[in-house]
Amino acid sequence: MREANARYFRQNMDRLNRRDRMFINNPVVMQGLGIAPIVIPAISLRNGLILAVAVILLLTPTRMLATLIGQHTGFKFRAVLYVLVSGVVFIGVAYLVDLLFGGQVSNVGIYLALLVVEPLILKRYESPKRERLFTSFKKGIITTVGFCIVLLLVAAIREFLATGQLYGEQVINSTLFPMAAMPAGGFIILGIFVAVWRGLVAVFKQSVGVVEVSEEDD
Repeated sequence: MREANARYFRQNMDRLNRRDRMFINNPVVMQGLGIAPIVIPAISLRNGLILAVAVILLLTPTRMLATLIGQHTGFKFRAVLYVLVSGVVFIGVAYLVDLLFGGQVSNVGIYLALLVVEPLILKRYESPKRERLFTSFKKGIITTVGFCIVLLLVAAIREFLATGQLYGEQVINSTLFPMAAMPAGGFIILGIFVAVWRGLVAVFKQSVGVVEVSEEDD
């Protein structure tokens, strides 16, 4: 069974590398997307959850609407189209996030609005290939999940190290790394996190006999 699994991954690694956005080709870890909201406002699990909900509500609908409208407009204007669609969708997203979290939204500051032009949301327009509506939905969901996994994990680590808490609940009565609550600390923690993640991906690929795989995004 183990050899059969290894053979499957060897034969399908190119396809998995293009389509997997959770582990092998995570958008944050492998492509450096979505870094700003992770290293600056995501200093607690609560802040991370606010940002995650906003991305869930924004990324896939933007990708799907841009794909749908793009079928009836000039493809060469896709960059403008994505930005405009993202901005329009964000109006509803901002209302829903405020409805869900109230005054806590102010904790993430301007970085909520900056999601409108976040490369994580707009990356798709760089591709010269047209995308089907179902494909945009599927890839939008997978990319969203991959980003949210890293966002919430890093936010939880930062809160625990900086305050000894998780989602506002005291876990330990000490602060292990107060700098974790600062952007510089966020960069350090994310850097270590990415290094470990990439190491695990490399070990996984070695274990199934894959030496080098392209990390292109489609």
